[in-house]
Amino acid sequence: MMTNRLAQSVFYSSGLGVVSAASLGLAVLGRPATAARLATGWQSWIGPPAGLPGRFRPAAANALVGLLLGVLALIPLGLVLVFVVRGIGYGWVDPGPYDTAWGGPTLAGAWTVHFLVGAALAAVGLAGLAGIAALHRRWTARLAGRPGGAWVLPVVAVVSVAEAAFFIAWLHQI
Repeated sequence: MMTNRLAQSVFYSSGLGVVSAASLGLAVLGRPATAARLATGWQSWIGPPAGLPGRFRPAAANALVGLLLGVLALIPLGLVLVFVVRGIGYGWVDPGPYDTAWGGPTLAGAWTVHFLVGAALAAVGLAGLAGIAALHRRWTARLAGRPGGAWVLPVVAVVSVAEAAFFIAWLHQI
């Protein structure tokens, strides 16, 4: 059951940016009810949706925060992708020699260490994707008028600033 919920959250977070961009476009083009239905339909992947109102402000606010979180989801998705490529497929990605590789000098040692490090990073990435899904779901519930969640907007703001700082740092190291 927990694996199923995690898979749903990963799927939800993976498509959140695209769905939110489409929803924001619909809201800006004067179709906020359609934007709200799109967002509600997407949220139904991870449980009963909050029932976002079909007005411009809630639909646009939901889409804008979803777009920010969808872009943020690229970071933990990248961690999972690195695990698949460098952890599972290490022996095919790096043909050797393995004298200076983590776990070297043999292929078996290097592959094992890269797999274990990649598995830890993938676990962090999966937890991040689940957190992004939960945060966006809580934001939508707040926009739908459900009580609680005053902490959601400050958390989204801090996460967005951290996302921008991470991206800038990444650009500088390229």
